Amino acid sequence: MSNSLGFADLALASSLKHNRSLKLMHTLNDPIEWKRVEQILIAHYTVGTSGEGADAYPPLLLFKCMLLQKWLRINSDPELENQINDRLSFKKFLGLSFDRPSPDHSTFSRFRSRLSKNAMDQINSEILRQFETKGLTINEGIAVNARLVKSASRPISKKEIDELKKKRATPQGKLDKNGKPKKFCRDLDSNWVI
Repeated sequence: MSNSLGFADLALASSLKHNRSLKLMHTLNDPIEWKRVEQILIAHYTVGTSGEGADAYPPLLLFKCMLLQKWLRINSDPELENQINDRLSFKKFLGLSFDRPSPDHSTFSRFRSRLSKNAMDQINSEILRQFETKGLTINEGIAVNARLVKSASRPISKKEIDELKKKRATPQGKLDKNGKPKKFCRDLDSNWVI
């Protein structure tokens, strides 16, 4: 993407000075000579030049998205799209202006399928080589992905079951209408099972 700053970039610049995520992204971004990586990408990935529709995303931006997904263990393309739209540090790492949306999740999928294994091997080797020459290594991290899921119920704890047994226990010799002893049932929607 372009290196020109938009109004949103300028407005947010002062608040980003103390952002730890942004510092991490700089640590990941600075040691890599992206021009060399971009040359390998362009040799293996042709960018469409249709006169209609939106401009194609640069392959380097899409590749950096794949790196974020791998390094931060983001499990799905839709989640990657959400993370990029949500996190300023990701946008800075990608060179994506704050007022521009992330590439959509299907773009990531198409990029991944069009880029050959050979190209990925060459690019990964190049990045690892650059890290090694600077005495760096990279370990995967975790981007927190919290989701709320509606659930019909939750399992009953053993403690709750024991309390219910006590509460519903029949006195010694208590029989039901058919003359059989009443028994405790775990099903809270039912009362007593005969």
